[in-house]
Order: sequence, then structure tokens, then C-alpha cells
Amino acid sequence: MPSEQKKFRVGSVPYLNAVPLTRGIESELEFAPPSKLAEKLRQGELDAALVSITEVLFTDRYDVLDGIAIASLGEVYSVLLAHKKPIEKAAEIYCDPASLTGLNLLKVLLAERGVFPKFKRLENYQAAFEMDFVLLIGDPAIDFQRAPHKHEIFDLGVAWTEMTRLPFVFAVWALRRGVENSDLRRELREAKQFGLETLDAIIETRQEYDEDFRRDYFEWNIQYHLASDEKRGIEKFCELLRKHKLGTVHPPKFVL
Repeated sequence: MPSEQKKFRVGSVPYLNAVPLTRGIESELEFAPPSKLAEKLRQGELDAALVSITEVLFTDRYDVLDGIAIASLGEVYSVLLAHKKPIEKAAEIYCDPASLTGLNLLKVLLAERGVFPKFKRLENYQAAFEMDFVLLIGDPAIDFQRAPHKHEIFDLGVAWTEMTRLPFVFAVWALRRGVENSDLRRELREAKQFGLETLDAIIETRQEYDEDFRRDYFEWNIQYHLASDEKRGIEKFCELLRKHKLGTVHPPKFVL
């Protein structure tokens, strides 16, 4: 980031799926899990962050940078419910403490099936292999799927798209209102453009997992645009959050 923009405090998630959105500006960012980023944004410790869509929908304190998201249409691979028993029998689900949107999406998907379990905090990722039902997101979800396990996988992206025929938006750039941030918005748009233009280089040079997996993940599982279909997906999610009384929901306010 140019020096005149270093006054902005910006956070992103430390997951593989966010890499193309922060291409070239990594050294200027603070990295933390989604729930921690949301907390820092609420406390005024960040001016912008790549946060779970529910943080925007439930707080009505941020603008959303238009055109950029972490989304999926169908299998997302890195947001999942791993289960040893039929989902309809879920009484308790242990949840990745980093998750905000994944948890609320799971609540919606289960409520639509008439399933209303209790949700408990997963204390550590190794314990996930012992649980009958566990929600995982991000790289820990990928790690789980690629390791030997005895669970079936309920991919939340697949479940959402099968139910709605729409994409699901997991994360967006949330910007503090009342802050002049046109330079930052431009920088974030340029970072995404640079990331997508150099996606082959990212796939070839990153160290996470193997190259074949990275190519499938970036080219098949994860999408980065926020256009009309994605906005319809957000609207549908808002509708279902309200239907199941999961919180006070505010329509997102998009800025260019």
C-alpha cells in the first residue's frame, strides 16, 4: 500500500481462500479469524476487514465494498458439517469458534429441515475427529477433509445452492462508516484485480496443500465477485434469518 494509505487499519482472514483478494498488500494487513476481525471492527480497532457477511447483516454499522466477496455456487469445500450420524439426529453440534457466517448458515439450513440442535464451542481442532457433529470453516475444514476421518461431509455451499439455486456469500469487505476511505476502496479493488490476473502464479507458488488441490479450489470452489446473483443470495439469506428469528437483520449498504 502506498505510504499515504497506511493510516488505514485493515484486517483479513489467514485462510487460503482470501489470498487473491489481498495480493500485493499483504504486508499492510492484520490477519485474524473471522470472529476476531469482527470484534476488532466493532471496537474501532480496524477501519476495514474481510468479515463474515453476518457481521454486516446483524450490526448495521458498516458499508460493503461492492463487487468483491468470497462466495460459492455449489461446493465450497471449506465450510462444512462433518457428521457420523444422520443430520436429523443432531442434538449437539460442536462449532469452530472462528465461524460466524458458517454457524448462521448451518442454523438456517437445519431449521429448514426442522432440526434445532444445541451449538457448543469446539475447544480444539484435533477434537473434531471425535465428535459426532462438528462445524468447521477455512483451512481447518480443508485439513479435516484431507485427513483420514470417519465422518460424512455436509458441504454448506452445496446445501445452500441445492435449496435456493443461488450463490452464497460468505465474506465481504466491511468498511467503517463515517471514514473517508476512497483511496482504500480503490486499493482493495486493485488488489482483487491483481490477484485474479495472477491467479496462476498464486496456484503455482503457494505452499498450502498441493498444486492440483489449489487449482481446483480456486477455479471451482471459490468465487470472488459480488454481482446481482450474489446479492440475491444475500437477500435470500436475510429472508431466512428473519424467518427463523436468528437475529435483527439489516440490508447491506454497498459502496463502490
